[in-house]
Amino acid sequence: MASPVAPGAVVVRGLTKRYGDVLALDRLDLDVPAGSIFGFLGPNGAGKTTTLRLLTGLGRPTAGKASVDGIDATTGGRELRRRIGCLDQDPRFYGWLTGRELLTLVGRCYGLDGRQLRTRVDEVLGLIGLAEAADRRIGGYSGGMRQRLGVGQAVLPRPAVLFLDEPVSALDPAGRRDVLELIGSFRGAMTVVMSTHILGDVERICDRVGILDRGRLVTEGPMEELLERNAQPIFELDPEPNQAGAVAGLVTALRAATWVRDVREEQGILRVIVDDAAPASKAILPLVGRADVSLSRFERVRPSLEDVFLRVVGADRLDQHAGGVAQ
Repeated sequence: MASPVAPGAVVVRGLTKRYGDVLALDRLDLDVPAGSIFGFLGPNGAGKTTTLRLLTGLGRPTAGKASVDGIDATTGGRELRRRIGCLDQDPRFYGWLTGRELLTLVGRCYGLDGRQLRTRVDEVLGLIGLAEAADRRIGGYSGGMRQRLGVGQAVLPRPAVLFLDEPVSALDPAGRRDVLELIGSFRGAMTVVMSTHILGDVERICDRVGILDRGRLVTEGPMEELLERNAQPIFELDPEPNQAGAVAGLVTALRAATWVRDVREEQGILRVIVDDAAPASKAILPLVGRADVSLSRFERVRPSLEDVFLRVVGADRLDQHAGGVAQ
């Protein structure tokens, strides 16, 4: 049974965008429930950034319509801007401003002033973990601090819907963790639409996912439902060290089996994707024995979002996806 869908904070019907002869977005239909954290995925050129530009009023569609928090995304103008917050993929700030000065400037652009502005700036500085660095110049901030500041300026006006384009792609693991935890804390307080090419980050904090390919939505739904619906059974084999030749023979034998969909080697671990778990669970270990491979671990594992992506988009498109930021 499909999960119930809350009223749409973002509603898209037939949204299409052409750039000359290039069809960037092809009749997109999409509903993002209020209060959810929605992950938007797709290979290079899939249409993700184009979609975000149309939803934030930065572009006009060739056909179709979209609304954000009940406001038409094409004609909403000032009212649309009042309802949304945005963080671009590569935000730039004046390095000579302090974090507090930047947030104060943004607040004034939204009509805040006096005690109300000072209170809200202090609230946001605490929320993004920059209270102690508030009076330092932004030019001295680390990449993670600048990205948290970018999220802060986006949420300062208390938007109903927050759009984030690749919010953590340029950060180191510690910076990514901090920003993802910050984004995750918005769950239920606002709707978040996050475009990213890092599949693990989407799986970590998003409750719904949509995958675009060549301008079309190929699958969408709650994370758990998507994993259950699209991913095939997977077994992991963890060989003991110093068996390279035997492991190579095992991989060849597995790939020749009719019930095997794919075999992927990841940091020494074999992930065997199969069509039917029943025969596979009985046949894998005999193949391991004939290949004379010793295992430290053999188990059936939960499919990942990458497995779903591989199935619905394809291995060749996954390689493109991993090589750069989807647009």
